Amino acid sequence: MKNIIALKTLREHWEKSGRDDSEEPLKAWYQEAKQAKWKNPNEVKQQYRSASIVGDNRVVFNICGNKYRLVVKINYEAQWVFIRFVGTHKEYDKIDVTTI
Repeated sequence: MKNIIALKTLREHWEKSGRDDSEEPLKAWYQEAKQAKWKNPNEVKQQYRSASIVGDNRVVFNICGNKYRLVVKINYEAQWVFIRFVGTHKEYDKIDVTTI
């Protein structure tokens, strides 16, 4: 993907107390996504079988063995990824994944 917006969101997550275990997995996801050239949701699922396609070009990734959730919105044509949310399952349960 040409651009991932915004790494700052990931960094703010792993810098929170008790979440430092997510730093390396989030950095790894970021690097993999940066190299990806996904053209559609099926190509995301081929690379990340546990990812959930939730509509409106949003994808939910499991981080740290499903301890955290990462929600992104992908513009496949422009090759941009917009990070919309990263947090615990409890935090994830409080959002509307289709509109965040």
